[in-house]
Amino acid sequence: MTALPDDAAVLDALREVEDPEAGMNIVDLGLVYGVEVRDGAIAIDLTMTTAACPMTDMIAEQVHAAAAAIAPPGTTVTVQLVWDPPWTPDRMSGIAREHFGWTS
Repeated sequence: MTALPDDAAVLDALREVEDPEAGMNIVDLGLVYGVEVRDGAIAIDLTMTTAACPMTDMIAEQVHAAAAAIAPPGTTVTVQLVWDPPWTPDRMSGIAREHFGWTS
């Protein structure tokens, strides 16, 4: 049996999911609010830059698929959209800030 990935491995897998409007992965954009691997399940808290994001369903499906791809068969993967606290550019990594030219 394949072992469950740890939180860091799930985050690494989620770096493959890109926000097509931003052209950047969702981890560096700061859209992943939390990852928890526990009791045979993976739970991911995810947000969008805005509640009106037209890509929400597609991104959530890709997040689910990316986590499921590195987990043993039958692992429960839950993706929950959260809106509190609201996303702000402060959540972006240094890589994302450089990508958008927001370095000081």
